[in-house]
Amino acid sequence: MDQDNLFTEIFQSKTLERHQLTYKGSQVSYLRFGVGSKTAFCFHGYGEEAATFSFLEKYAGNEYTFYAIDLPFHGQTIWNEGYDFSLKDLREIINTIQTVDDHSPETTCRHITLIGFSLGGRVALSLYQTQPANIDKLVLLAPDGLKINFWYWLSTQTQIGNRLFALTMKKPRWFFGFLQLLNKLRLVNSSIFKFVNYYIGDPEVRELLYARWMVLRKLKPGLESIRSLVRNHKTSVRLIYGEHDRIILPVRGEKFRKGIEGYCTLSVIHSGHQVLHEKHVKEILPALLY
Repeated sequence: MDQDNLFTEIFQSKTLERHQLTYKGSQVSYLRFGVGSKTAFCFHGYGEEAATFSFLEKYAGNEYTFYAIDLPFHGQTIWNEGYDFSLKDLREIINTIQTVDDHSPETTCRHITLIGFSLGGRVALSLYQTQPANIDKLVLLAPDGLKINFWYWLSTQTQIGNRLFALTMKKPRWFFGFLQLLNKLRLVNSSIFKFVNYYIGDPEVRELLYARWMVLRKLKPGLESIRSLVRNHKTSVRLIYGEHDRIILPVRGEKFRKGIEGYCTLSVIHSGHQVLHEKHVKEILPALLY
């Protein structure tokens, strides 16, 4: 594609379709859009949904066919397996979508691109570990998973931490008092205080927070293993960060790149954490198309 026309060409055919895949006792919702010969699977951030990727149809729909999945407890996916969701489940869902779409089992072996934003970056990295030979490219936008979050690890990977997490989600008053004390002592800044207050102050939001953290707890990318796989399979990795992002910092990507610089590039753009946005398409497309 001519790069001079890349940003002015408008993809005329509106191909976006919503699909529901029956998996075990659940209904996994996903969007399909684009008509290109290349295949990309997209994974959204925390509290978001598949539609956040739909703007890519206008700019890369002739190059790619995109599949954007609503993760468990997100979007229109109805997840009835409790907090049980594994890499095996993720892989089977991906393979089934490909098979159903093309009506041919052979398509499950074709090479694909994985695109992950924030939480979706951890999903993409975890999936890459299971089938690196089938992945041509990783496009990771402000990705989670390149550093272990202590509080997430404590809350989801340890018995005592999980009990405390569950108790706090049911009776958060003690935690608010503790957080207010830390705020007065200037041990946490006001932005973190507001962030925590939003996610814990509302009962419905608290319930979703617990469910979302727990259901994805088994997706734990091993960074040393991934770096080795990138070298062995010569996988292209494209990292994009926001220079004003206070949630996921570019330094995490710089550390991850060590040893795979020949395959992994890193870009820092004029953005906060919300890198996945149409206004940043000029920075996203080169990572996706070249």
